[in-house]
Amino acid sequence: MIILTLNCGSSSAKYQLYDWSNKKGLATGIVERVGIDGSVIIHKVPGKEELKLLHPCPSHIEAIQLIMDTLVDPEKGAIASMDEVKAVGHRVVHGGEKFKKSVIVDDSVLEEFRSIQSLAPLHNPANIMGIEAARKVLPKVPHCAIMDTAWHQTMPSMAYTYALPYSWYRDHGVRRYGFHGTSFLYTAKRAAVLLGKDPFETNIVIAHIGNGASVCAVKNGVSVDTSMGLTPLEGLIMGTRCGDIDPAIPFYMMNRTGMSPADMESTLNKKSGVLGITERFVDRRDIEDAAAQGDELAQLSIDAEGYRIRKYIGAYAAATGGIDAVVFTAGVGERGPQVRTVALRGLSYMGITIDEERNDLSMTRNAETVITTDDSPVKAFVIPTDEELVMTEDTYALVEGTYDVHTKFTYSFQKPDYVNTERAASVGKDCAKRPGLDKIIVTPPAARS
Repeated sequence: MIILTLNCGSSSAKYQLYDWSNKKGLATGIVERVGIDGSVIIHKVPGKEELKLLHPCPSHIEAIQLIMDTLVDPEKGAIASMDEVKAVGHRVVHGGEKFKKSVIVDDSVLEEFRSIQSLAPLHNPANIMGIEAARKVLPKVPHCAIMDTAWHQTMPSMAYTYALPYSWYRDHGVRRYGFHGTSFLYTAKRAAVLLGKDPFETNIVIAHIGNGASVCAVKNGVSVDTSMGLTPLEGLIMGTRCGDIDPAIPFYMMNRTGMSPADMESTLNKKSGVLGITERFVDRRDIEDAAAQGDELAQLSIDAEGYRIRKYIGAYAAATGGIDAVVFTAGVGERGPQVRTVALRGLSYMGITIDEERNDLSMTRNAETVITTDDSPVKAFVIPTDEELVMTEDTYALVEGTYDVHTKFTYSFQKPDYVNTERAASVGKDCAKRPGLDKIIVTPPAARS
């Protein structure tokens, strides 16, 4: 079975084509600037030269058709015909309270997504457009929705309830939902494997740090709290989002400057975070370079972002009653040693002692590494996430009728002998570039014996 996964944003469409029978990726890519002049597809097939092609995509329908055409291109493609695709998995950011696990999409499911899209106005409309477009292009195959919020449905009411009029929750659904669920699911299961523990006897804190960023408290293998809330704006300092602030600040600044509600929403979502602090950078690599050259605001951004993560680690260690490990994942989490250093600084009292040399070496998407000392009772792992694999496995199981909520379902990557063949084939190049990286790669206890 060949499965296509799609992750449609407001102006983009990411995709992966996966051969389930042989457990390998066939192609990955993204269409950028959907609905904007200068649309482009970037397409990668193992063993072939990367394709970058300008192509007008006024809507997601054209973008998805472009993806299909590229996948079957005689020279650059990965399959002979789209008839080989037997199912499509879609990322949906917000599933509200109704969806506690992934589902096969039908008209009623789509209508439910439409009814709650105001809870994620920057994300769900694009997700819905992507599903609708893909169903038109591939009408004869099952389409499945994998929700970011589903993982967090195990949170207790004391964690997801805001201290607001309760009628706001009852009548309008105002509560903490949390996001990055597929990433947290994957890394939580992998952390348990690396620790040699039953996932449902494992307590960890996971920091998914990218342009969007959040932290999750995992107690006995399930989410019990998370930093993002009703929307993805709450919590950590992010690329352009502010995270936690005094809720009176928007009113104060609107009164002082005459900003409109729309202006304020745009500022908090698109002009804040590390961009707001540095006044010019979103990419953390640019920030690290500027800090190294003495840019004080760049250094402040690194310190503030890491400090916010550290506060959440401490809070969530308390919420879980003690942790076995801290996990860093996503773009900055996997390749941002300076932010990780600040985040773990001074936590030896919790049993977390960072090894600076290991931390500096750990910059790879192709291996799981440990960045704490050998005698550190609480480990800090860097685990490259694989949201596409979660989406693929959920889609396959839904089509086969074997799927269930993650507490009753076993993923392939939960096995100690699981190997991501594409990453395993590439890690040697990373080790050659970073001598010593091979010494901090972690293997599961069962795999070591």
